[in-house]
Amino acid sequence: MARISLEQWKALVAVVDAGGYAQAAAQLHKSQSAVSYAVQKLERTLNVQVFQVRGRKAELTEVGAALLQRAKTLLEDAEQLEHGAQRLAAGIEPKLRLAVEILFPTWLLLECFAAFATRYPNTHLELEESVLGGTDEAILSRRVDLAIAPGVPVGFHSEPLMDVRFIPVAHADHPLHRLGRRLEYRDLRQHRQIVIRDSAVQRKRESGAWLGADQRWTVSNKATSIQALTMGLGFAWVADHIIARELERGVLKPLPMVGDDQRRATLYLISPEPGFAGPASQALADILRRETAKQCAAQSTRPR
Repeated sequence: MARISLEQWKALVAVVDAGGYAQAAAQLHKSQSAVSYAVQKLERTLNVQVFQVRGRKAELTEVGAALLQRAKTLLEDAEQLEHGAQRLAAGIEPKLRLAVEILFPTWLLLECFAAFATRYPNTHLELEESVLGGTDEAILSRRVDLAIAPGVPVGFHSEPLMDVRFIPVAHADHPLHRLGRRLEYRDLRQHRQIVIRDSAVQRKRESGAWLGADQRWTVSNKATSIQALTMGLGFAWVADHIIARELERGVLKPLPMVGDDQRRATLYLISPEPGFAGPASQALADILRRETAKQCAAQSTRPR
């Protein structure tokens, strides 16, 4: 049986994160003496020293630092357990939150939403359109009920949803097309590349398959990227289904690269908390699977 309460762990984390006992007390809406007593009781119970005084400042000991990380994990797990229990108790979820990588076809996602709304009209859908690490952040923080992403963080349940093919493209009148021959990567270096920014708070990457161009414009959404391409302002690697209309009209044309010019990725359907998925979440996941499978089957019969 646990001898340390969640309140005591919460007090420890608050003291460190807030920067002192007085600040932690204000954050927790408790008296300073109550917060101090909680930390002292934790130390006595575990027979450890969490803080040591250096000069006028109390700092974490090595043991305290190790306990702090475990405490944060414990509190996060407890919060998720509480939220999950609340969702189960509520029956049909009043709100579903989704993080969907921008590679997923927008029109297909909206069709899935429309089908879902006929069954659960009172469930509010909150969509976060994300890129690369932004999707990972949403999954890892468990701030979404469902996610569609090109990668799966370790330890999360997922299933393949669809494959995506990227091709290098530019406006039909772009100088690269006027070269009249197959292109090498050194040809691309002389022209502007359009890439999409990672939507993570701690940005690590840009979406662009190859980032060797000397000139580069970075934008935050696919609509801006496509607009820039159709205005002849650069080239980019783009998922072919996103620019299907522009390709059919001949506004954009694939760049004739030497060798294999294609890139591929798999999008996965991810449920951060599958054990707490309510009926609405399960229904939306089923619709996404079914409608995406239909689209992929139809796409496979079309010539590339």
